[in-house]
Amino acid sequence: MPRTIATNTQVDLSSLLDFVRPRHQMIVIARRQDGSPQASPVSGGVDAEGRIVVSTYPERAKAANLRRDPRCSVLVLSDDFGGAWVQLDGRAEVIELPEALEPLVDYYRSISGEHPDWEEYRAAMKAQGKALIRITPERWGPIATGGFPARLADG
Repeated sequence: MPRTIATNTQVDLSSLLDFVRPRHQMIVIARRQDGSPQASPVSGGVDAEGRIVVSTYPERAKAANLRRDPRCSVLVLSDDFGGAWVQLDGRAEVIELPEALEPLVDYYRSISGEHPDWEEYRAAMKAQGKALIRITPERWGPIATGGFPARLADG
């Protein structure tokens, strides 16, 4: 059986965002007060300005950590765990209600498309006290796939 060879594909910002848009399984890595990493699995999307968007509650650890230190990383995974992935680094902002309401609508659209009742969705976001995290990508690694190093292709 042929071995799968690992790949690393360098991309520009536009290609990065094209890769991320259909992938909604992500891990946001913020920094705790002591500087150690704090990882949160999330569902994320890409907004019209090319920022990674994540819905959260204001009291969650990731929100508190990102308010204190906006530097973060996001690991974007494919639906297939063995599929392509990318890590991007950037700065986050945490937006709370009422300012977060329309960005939360955009967040929903970026992941699920149109909601059957936007007023119901807005009311639910208000009742739950939701917030939105927006992460502006500043740098990113290659889009990668796992596998063997090329030197082992024929082994």
